[in-house]
Amino acid sequence: MIVTLRDGLRIGVRDIGSDRSAPPLLLLHGFSGSANSWGEPLLTRLSVGRRLIAVDLPGHGESEVPSDAGRFAFAAVVADLADLLDTLEVAAAVWIGYSMGGRLALGAGLFVPDRVSGLVLESASPGLATESERAERRLSDELLARRIESNEIGVFVNEWEDQPLFMSQQRLATADRAELRRRRMENRPVALAACLRGLGTGMQPSLWSALEHVSVPTLLIVGHEDPKFVQTNERMLEALPAARLEVIPDAGHTVHLEQPDAWLTAVESFV
Repeated sequence: MIVTLRDGLRIGVRDIGSDRSAPPLLLLHGFSGSANSWGEPLLTRLSVGRRLIAVDLPGHGESEVPSDAGRFAFAAVVADLADLLDTLEVAAAVWIGYSMGGRLALGAGLFVPDRVSGLVLESASPGLATESERAERRLSDELLARRIESNEIGVFVNEWEDQPLFMSQQRLATADRAELRRRRMENRPVALAACLRGLGTGMQPSLWSALEHVSVPTLLIVGHEDPKFVQTNERMLEALPAARLEVIPDAGHTVHLEQPDAWLTAVESFV
């Protein structure tokens, strides 16, 4: 369904599950994904006995591309997600985010903590620690944004899928890989480029020094075959007051697709 925020921005949402008594789960996908990127079996199982709200982030899926580029800024998107909860009459939710969605969920734990009853952060980070790192990443994201704008979407998808970060996805069933590619091909180049310029890791403020202020229970999930993020999440575990870390075997960056049963076991025991 489409939910219209107070200022008119239209956001695509899947609101499923019948139990409205417990805090709902708010699912935030990664870059170039959508609410459907979690996979139908996972969404179906996770919604049993719960209310599940899976969001198309701005510029993705059925959501609009904001006319104001500033709406892609990190804090602005967190504010839009809080506005979405208001529109759906939800006081607080367990925010579950993958990669870019995980960074946004962590931001919500700091910027709008009263709207967050728990956090599940999959393959996420608090951002880059230094300005020099952020400047370097902004440059690489800008170059990627220009390539996306100047080519057909398939050129970007090929480049995106060939990253070492996603090599472990080669173990997915052929049909699952094809479906993942099909969904990536549905993206609009102008929206992806705008998202990179506003929500890329280089644009995100570093949240490392603020982790001690995240007071809600937090589950960190990372794949064993994603060593950079394993190291990052081990550091996060030391800084977060109420966190635990699950390192999932035989998985890389996209744990929920590569090892959905292990992901669901970890998340269901947490929520």
